[in-house]
Amino acid sequence: MLLLLVRRDFFVAHLESGEQAALVLQARYQQYYGVHLNGRRIGYVMEDFRPVDKGGFHIRQQAALKLKVINTVQPVNMELNAELDSAMRLQSFQFTFASLFYSTKAEGKTEGNTVHFSLQTGQTVIKDSITLPDKPLLPLNQRAYLLAKMPKEGDKLKVPFFDPFSLSQRESVITYKGRDKELIGGRVYNLHEFTETYSGMNTSFWLDEEGKIIKEKSPMGFVFEAEPKFKAMDVIDSGDELLAAVAVKYSGPLLPENSRSAAYRLQFPKEAEVELNGGRQQFADGKLLISQETFPPSTAVGEQDAACAEEKYLRPSRYVQANDAKILAQAKEIVGKELDQAKQVKLLTDWVYKNLEKRPVIGLPDAVTTLASRIGDCNEHAALFAALSRSLGIPTAIAAGVTLQKNAFYYHAWNEVCLDGQWVSLDTTVKQLPADLYHIRFTRADVEGQIAIGGLLGKLEIEILPLQK
Repeated sequence: MLLLLVRRDFFVAHLESGEQAALVLQARYQQYYGVHLNGRRIGYVMEDFRPVDKGGFHIRQQAALKLKVINTVQPVNMELNAELDSAMRLQSFQFTFASLFYSTKAEGKTEGNTVHFSLQTGQTVIKDSITLPDKPLLPLNQRAYLLAKMPKEGDKLKVPFFDPFSLSQRESVITYKGRDKELIGGRVYNLHEFTETYSGMNTSFWLDEEGKIIKEKSPMGFVFEAEPKFKAMDVIDSGDELLAAVAVKYSGPLLPENSRSAAYRLQFPKEAEVELNGGRQQFADGKLLISQETFPPSTAVGEQDAACAEEKYLRPSRYVQANDAKILAQAKEIVGKELDQAKQVKLLTDWVYKNLEKRPVIGLPDAVTTLASRIGDCNEHAALFAALSRSLGIPTAIAAGVTLQKNAFYYHAWNEVCLDGQWVSLDTTVKQLPADLYHIRFTRADVEGQIAIGGLLGKLEIEILPLQK
C-alpha cells in the first residue's frame, strides 16, 4: 500500500492523442522534484523528455526515496523508460523497482488499446495484458493540456490510466479548483490547483502558467516540489516513521477479555470502495457488528457450500499463484496425508507463521517470491497462505483492513477461509485462528485490488462501542 501512495502515476488515457502532442513542449527538458515528508526532504523525482530522430519521443523518469518503516530505513528506487510515437501514444516501456527486500522488472508493448507485459520478480515471470478504453498516453509533468481542456473552476475530466508498478488499470477524476497561492521554497506562487481522485484517494497538484507541475501532495502527506537538481538530490534523511502517518486513532473502551462480539461506530467517505458486510461482519447505518467465529475441529467430506465457493476464491491470480508447481509441492509437504480441510488450514497457518521472517517489505507481494525469500510482513503472509490454501482446493480470500496495535489501528492484511459453508478468519502474521475482534475488514481482494482501501487514508474514524447487556 505504501508504494501505491508514493509512486507516480505514469500511463494515462484521457485526451485525443493529437491534443496532448500539440500542447507538450517539443524541445528536450529535464525537471527535478524534491520529495518531502513533514518538512524534510526524503528523496527526489526526475523526469527527462526528448524528441528522437526517427520521430516520436523518449521519456525517462527516476525516483529515489528513503523511507522509515518500523524503525528500518528502506531505500526505494524506481525508473521508467518509455518510447512514444509522434502523437504521444505509448509504444513500449521498461520499469524497474528495487527496495531493501524486493525488486522487479516489468516491460511491455502496446497493440492498439492493449498493453502486453511481463513482470520478472527474480523467482518467477508473470505475463499478462490490460486493455484500456483508449490508446495509452503518458502524462508528463508538463500538463498544459489540462489548462486548455479545463478553463473554468469546477471543470472535471475522467482519467483511465495504466500503472506500470501495479500493472493495473485505474480510473480517476481530475477537478480544476481554481487559482491558489502557494508558498514554495520561500516564494509565493499564484498557481492553478487541481485534485485527482481515484478509489476515494485525493491527490492535489498545482500548475504554473506554462502548465508545469510546481507542487504535488499525496494522501499520506508526501509533498513533491519543483527544485534545482542540486537541491532536489540533497536527501536529508528518511524522515519520520511512515506508519505513524496512517495510524487511525480510536475512541471508546477496549473490549472486555473473552468477548465473543464487538461493535464499532465507523465514519469514512461515502465514495470509499469498501466491503464491510459478509462473513462475521454486519454493517448498517454506520455501525459495524463483528461476531467471533468458532473454528471447526474438522470438516465434512463433500462439495463446498455454494455460498463461498466462488471461483475467484479458488483460482490463482497474478500475485497469488496457486497453480505454481512449487506452491503446490510445498502445500502437499505441509499437510502430508491429512485430508480434512480444517486440519489442513491449521497446518498451513502454523507453517506460514513459523517459516516467514517478519520484516517490513515495500513492494507488491507475490506468493512464489515470498516462498523463496521467506521474508515478509502481513501482505506476504496473506498472499502466500492464500496460494497454499487455494492449491489444495480450499476457498481462501485475502482480507484487507485495520487491526489494533497498542494505541491505534493500523492497516493490515490477513485471510479468510470457507469451511463447511462458513467463512472463518485467520491471521498468520500473529498466529490467530480465528483472528481477534479488533480485525476490521474493509475489502476482500487479492493484492492488485487492495488499493480500494486507500480512500480511507486520513479519513477513517473508529469508535469502540460498549457492548449491550
